[in-house]
Amino acid sequence: MKLKRKIRKIMKQVASVTFILIGLFLLLSFLTFEKQGGLSPTRSSSLLISEEVRNYEPLIQTYAKEYGIEDYVDVLQAMMMQESGGRGNDPMQSSESYCGKIGCIKDPELSIKQGVYYFSKTLEDADGDLELAIQSYNFGRGFIDYVQAESRSYSQDIAIAFSKEMYENASDPSVYTCRREEAKQYDACYGDIYYVRSVMQYKDVLALE
Repeated sequence: MKLKRKIRKIMKQVASVTFILIGLFLLLSFLTFEKQGGLSPTRSSSLLISEEVRNYEPLIQTYAKEYGIEDYVDVLQAMMMQESGGRGNDPMQSSESYCGKIGCIKDPELSIKQGVYYFSKTLEDADGDLELAIQSYNFGRGFIDYVQAESRSYSQDIAIAFSKEMYENASDPSVYTCRREEAKQYDACYGDIYYVRSVMQYKDVLALE
């Protein structure tokens, strides 16, 4: 009986040591993996772009060519990713630029056609300032006038200033909600003040592929 108890005790000790060794092995493997950079940027980052957005690429290319901005297909994909992830009937969220209100577009192809057209106009009005054109897709083309009136180009500060001014001067500010927590500190709740940052991040992901 004593021998059996002794054997069980030894087996428990061996199991404990084995468990610890496995844990150390896994930890070292993880640290080595992290040190070497983990997954390649292309493989890990590409997961951020939805399949829906990828499937719309041919349609985006078609309308980008029609409106003379075929060099900006990646930007348009990135914008769609930020707008909707490619989901819904209005994946470019272009209803407001089409009919002046949210939700009037029910057809994805019309959404893309209008979105590409509208972006082509913001690019034209922004005199090629890509970041200004991108932010104006979100804020509206009045943002271009606001920036150019001060003889300036796009910056994060001027985006915050415009959003804050529009929010403060709105007849009913309650219709706007801060889309990001960090925007609340500025009372910049009109549109998305970090729209450019997000779109360019998605653009960078596409560039890695």
